[in-house]
Amino acid sequence: MSTLVARPRTSRTPSHVARGVRFAGQMLYVVLADGREIGVPLARFPWLARASHAQRRKWRIEPRGFAVYWDDLDDGIEVEHLFE
Repeated sequence: MSTLVARPRTSRTPSHVARGVRFAGQMLYVVLADGREIGVPLARFPWLARASHAQRRKWRIEPRGFAVYWDDLDDGIEVEHLFE
């Protein structure tokens, strides 16, 4: 006989929390709460590479810092994906 045991739900806190965003040339940098900056080429996100400078500036951090979202572009990036 096998038994299924349900594990209690816990609030999941992302291990990498975004605090800011900046652009330099063809790079996107996400500033993390621990002070690190993760840089990735804009080419990795074609929808963001095609955006105007004005559209790129209108970003917001999702609650608890798990992602950066651009309302005007209707798209975003989860911080954890930057580490893949």
